[in-house]
Amino acid sequence: MPRKAWVAIGVEFVVFGALIFGGAGTLAWPQAWVMLGVFFLCSGTITATIARTDPALLEERMKPPLQKGQPIWDRVTIAFVGSAFLGWLCLMGLDAKRFGWSEMPLWLNFAGAAGILLAYGLIYSVFRENTYLAPVVRFQAERGHRVVSSGPYAYVRHPMYAGAVGLIFSMALLLGSWAGVAGALVLAAGFALRGVLEERMLMRALDGYSDYAARVRYRLIPGIW
Repeated sequence: MPRKAWVAIGVEFVVFGALIFGGAGTLAWPQAWVMLGVFFLCSGTITATIARTDPALLEERMKPPLQKGQPIWDRVTIAFVGSAFLGWLCLMGLDAKRFGWSEMPLWLNFAGAAGILLAYGLIYSVFRENTYLAPVVRFQAERGHRVVSSGPYAYVRHPMYAGAVGLIFSMALLLGSWAGVAGALVLAAGFALRGVLEERMLMRALDGYSDYAARVRYRLIPGIW
């Protein structure tokens, strides 16, 4: 795997840990260590797999989240979701550990850990199916961009966002933070908004996307939305 990818994962680990444990005011928080361990073990495994099986996708994913020619609405939604996510990590430390505002049964912590694994399973299947999974919304003409309708895309139009939503709710449960669950609703709304705006662009730019959207009715949750 490229050194740049390892460095990015390492920086994320340090930043996430600093926010979570900084909010908690202590390193003596087993659930947080489990969450960080599972989170980055899965993230590193997926990244290493992509580096071996689809290096062009990894190269695309390593590009910055703000790029030239990117729609303004995408810049705004990325900035909102990104900053809200960082604040959310600190909030869960304050809520579940420093002040102990939330009380959550242990079985929900275990359910959260299992949910993280399931969410990453979905996220991996998305990477496996869609080589055009750029970090920004754009039509990738230089890579022969086409509609992907196989794997999880046969059930929902935005399985990556579905996996991300499952991941953040599971993280909040593992850490035992009801405030984190509430914050996850805000983050989920950000993903949903970006998905709707992304679809409008794809319907204009990507041949066959309108037909795909007509076949696959649901965006995030089969049978619901």
